[in-house]
Amino acid sequence: MMKRIILEMGTGNDLYGEDYTKAACRAVDDALHHSSLIVFRSLGFDHADMDVRVTIAVQNPEKVDQIIVATKLPRGNAAVQVVKGGLDVVDDVHNTKSVIATAAVEACLDIDPKDWVSPSV
Repeated sequence: MMKRIILEMGTGNDLYGEDYTKAACRAVDDALHHSSLIVFRSLGFDHADMDVRVTIAVQNPEKVDQIIVATKLPRGNAAVQVVKGGLDVVDDVHNTKSVIATAAVEACLDIDPKDWVSPSV
């Protein structure tokens, strides 16, 4: 059974182009820059065995290209879900909208908890 081993969050925006996919990709990049998956090298896991679940929140989920967002993930088996959330900031004076996206990136491995031993107290 897949167990979540890492959860990272990020925020991204497109200030002028109203591009929800660009904001989503920037949010994923932000989350990835907060993390290093050294557990794989340290414990001998293969990155190909990792599932990466990405949840993107934006005001217009249908405007995010999930395939493009998935390409931002350098390793693992990607699954991207887009939900309503995030924030649009409207500038009525200039008739523009800034798009703000949030991302949650989860790395999951098929590990058996019995394989992990707690250190003695």
